[in-house]
Amino acid sequence: MVKNLIAITDCELPRTEALETLRGEGYEVVEVDSRRPEDIIRLAREASGLVVQWADITAEIMDELPRLRIISRLGIGCDMIDVPAATARGVAVANTPSYCIEEVATHTLAMILSLVRGLPAHDAAMKAGEWEPTRSQPMADRPSATCVAVIGYGRIGRLVAQYCSALGFRVVVSDPFVEPETIARAGLQAVTFEQALDRADVLTLHVPLTDETHHVVGESALARLRQGAVLVNTCRGQLVDEDALVRSLSQGHLGAAALDVYEQEPLADRSPLRDLQNVLLSPHAAWHSPEAIVSLPRDAVENVRNFFGGEQGSANIINTGYSDALVAE
Repeated sequence: MVKNLIAITDCELPRTEALETLRGEGYEVVEVDSRRPEDIIRLAREASGLVVQWADITAEIMDELPRLRIISRLGIGCDMIDVPAATARGVAVANTPSYCIEEVATHTLAMILSLVRGLPAHDAAMKAGEWEPTRSQPMADRPSATCVAVIGYGRIGRLVAQYCSALGFRVVVSDPFVEPETIARAGLQAVTFEQALDRADVLTLHVPLTDETHHVVGESALARLRQGAVLVNTCRGQLVDEDALVRSLSQGHLGAAALDVYEQEPLADRSPLRDLQNVLLSPHAAWHSPEAIVSLPRDAVENVRNFFGGEQGSANIINTGYSDALVAE
């Protein structure tokens, strides 16, 4: 007996285990393999659940999927899904919040340490035949003299703060949705975003992309950072105004930046970020590990299974108000 039709819109990962799990429990699965709205609507019209990686799921698409009950994201951020529209239509939205916490936190820490110790510049100089151990770097401070400002104190932000604190960095945390007492209990100092900018030697971003956080690091925020400070972003590219970032780096105000995410991905071949010597780049790879590749599709289909199995509390639903629309109907 077929339970529900589940459509996988797009997925760049091995999905054999996920497909076998769903089909083994009686779910019908269709692989759309497209981010095009017309393909999603055509192939997923009867779907009760969507599993989505990068496809934009808009209100218009949802209106063409009358049986849709849940959208499960292959990832942590849900900015490609119109969550308010889903909530208004009684559609649950779930993410996979735990599949790569260690990986992203470790990648962030590696970027921080690399910039703080000037490793990219030392490496480039050595390969050019130089031997200058005290060559001027954007930073070469000891951890106890360096303030890391962590913006966002969710799962990943907490681990980054913990890692940095354990290494002796001075750590401040800005998150208006977390009580200062919670941050203080971890031995850290809670500050406002503006205070974080004033104190940061290293600014690292760990907040979701929303209308409020879009370009949260723009011209004014960059200007407020002290000269020579560095920026690390392993979260969402649109948090940073890249044009303003390039100007700040080129003019010598910002000392360096380490980026794993970009406003447009893949990063354009002609992006000036590729040519700046004081920028460390990686290709949206902070999440990656063999374990994460297995966990991500598995966790995404687990959300679907738990939702239709009556275990909504175990489905990582981020818009709990979706059920209010169902009651209203």
